[in-house]
Parts: sequence; structure tokens; C-alpha cells
Amino acid sequence: MKKKIFIIFIFLIIAAAGTAYFMVWAKGRSVSIDGISNSAKDIGQTYNSLAPLAEPIKISQESLTGDFCPDGINKEGQLLRPVGVMLAADGSTRPLSGIAQADVVIEMPVIVGGINRFLAIFQCTNSDEIGSIRSARDDFIPLAAGFDAIYGHWGGSHFALDELKKKVADNIDALKNPYGAYYRKRGIKAPDNGFSSIERLREAANKLGYRAIQDNAYGYIRINPTEIISPSVKYKLDIKYPGKNAVSWLYDPASNFFVRNRGGLAEMDKNTKKQVEAANIIILKTTSRRLEGQYNDVRVMGRGEAIIYRAGQEIKATWEKNTNKISSRLRFLDEQDQEIPLAKGKIWLEYIDSMTSTSYIAVQ
Repeated sequence: MKKKIFIIFIFLIIAAAGTAYFMVWAKGRSVSIDGISNSAKDIGQTYNSLAPLAEPIKISQESLTGDFCPDGINKEGQLLRPVGVMLAADGSTRPLSGIAQADVVIEMPVIVGGINRFLAIFQCTNSDEIGSIRSARDDFIPLAAGFDAIYGHWGGSHFALDELKKKVADNIDALKNPYGAYYRKRGIKAPDNGFSSIERLREAANKLGYRAIQDNAYGYIRINPTEIISPSVKYKLDIKYPGKNAVSWLYDPASNFFVRNRGGLAEMDKNTKKQVEAANIIILKTTSRRLEGQYNDVRVMGRGEAIIYRAGQEIKATWEKNTNKISSRLRFLDEQDQEIPLAKGKIWLEYIDSMTSTSYIAVQ
């Protein structure tokens, strides 16, 4: 009996010592009961060895979508820089690869009264195929820089290439194709056969010596979902770009997203086989001028009228981008010059001039 008591006593001493050791070890590493270190909470790194998390922890900087962004952070929990890629809007390139996976998409005319082009910006999704890739335009460069994005393109207008030679933005040009960042896809005619991937572009950017970590918080203030009173009916936003570039966004109250159509057809993604959807559609009213031949130049710096569509709501705003700093963030302000919160999720920016009309009406 005494022997049994002695064994139990020894066991309790060992258990107590082990517990004390763990507490000292944990304190030194700031490990909390849910398995997340205090330092990890600051940088978004999680430890799942003790217990699964009920929800993702916040990272140190805001992602472009405002959501937890596991594919957009490194092992230290730091947000990676976004990658922006110029994409075609030509009918022959549909469906585009990666268009629904981008966190931010900017649509803007590149020819007076004619073709639009996209700048698709990726941070939270590692798209395996992106294309068809198109050339750079000078007015897209400040927009890429404003999101701290590495700028991917296939050649460019001489206006754009002249600007990029000044090192105003980190860029990866497919005509130079550093480190095999781009490729031509078999079975597709040029110029529609230019493609890449986030992995290829990030690898090339790393070898080119570009900064990998997002420098500043380029995200947006996000509204608390409980503060949004969404309409219970469907709405349709029409953006009457010329011809087959005409766009409509249909708001679905069931999903609280807008789904996109272009030229009367659903805007599909070749990768996901799904229709493009977004949480925020923002119309930016501006002016443009003819530069040379068919090339135009859209004013993307300064201030102008904007309309924000989020959760079915239509909100008048002012867009602003500092004319003295190409990397300044594009902001959306109310009448008191306070930033307007956006809904969590993807953002589409639609630049229009005075010749492009819009409407927003309830539909059955």
C-alpha cells in the first residue's frame, strides 16, 4: 500500500513539474490557450497544434478584399505585394483565364470610342493561368502603382514603355520575358495566346529583385455587415460602353453579390467555369483625350465623381488620387471628405467618360 502511495506521489510531482515547465515555455513564447502566439496575432501566423481556430485571425495589413488571405501571405504572416496583369477585352479571348479570381479589376477604354482593357490585380488567389495578356497603357500604370502591384504586361504603347523606363513602377514585360514569366499557349492564334500565372510572375519578380512584401496598407475600410440594409429585390446596373463592350451587373439579394455580363453574355472565367461576381462595383467619372492615332489617355489622377454600389445600395462619392504621387492610393470620399467603407470582397472599378451613360433600376 505504501509502495502504491509512493508511486502516485512521484507521478504527481512529475506531472506538476511538467505543467510548470510548459507554463514557463509558453510564457516565453507567448502561447495562448487557443494555440496562437501574441506575436502571431500581430502578423497573422496561426498554430493549429493545440486547437483549431473558430475563425481566421486578422493579419497586420488589410488585404485587397478585406478578408483573410492565406494565399497572399508569406510564412512570416506578411502580406505579399499584389500582382497586376493587363488582360484583353476582345471577344476572341473570351472566356478569360483568371478574371473571376482577381481581387480588384479595373476596366477602362484604351481606344477612343472603342475597345476596353482590364487590369486584373491578384493578391489572395494563386491563379494557375492568367490570360489573354495584353500590352501596357500609360494611364494604367498609376493605377497599378496605387495598389502597390507589380505590373505585368505584353509590350506596350511607347507612352507606357517610356514611363516604365523611368522606373516609376516595378514591371515584368513579356517581350523581354525575364526568367520565363510568360508563355505562348498552343492552339490559340497570336496575339490572344499570351499567358502566365501568379507563381511564374512572383518567381520572376523575386529574381528581378523586386520587393515582395506589401509596403503599406493599400486596402480599404470595410463596413460591418450588420450595418448594411440590403434591398430585397434584384437590381441591374447598366454601363453603356460602346458596342459589345456594354456591361451589366445584376445584384442578387440572396448572395449579396453582383454578377457580370458583357455584350449580353455572362462574363465567365475559363479557370473556375463560374460567372464573374463582385461585392463592390465603383463607377469613376473622368475625362479622356486622344494622344496619338487611336491611343487615348484617361485622367486617373486628381478628383472626380464616383458612384459606389455595395450590397445593392447606390452611394454617391468622390474619387481621389494624389496628382503628385504615382503610388498614392485611390480613395473614395463622402461629402465630408471621409473615406466611404466598402463591403468585404472583390472590387471592380469602371472608368467612364461623359459619353458613357449608366442606369440602376430594380428588375423582376
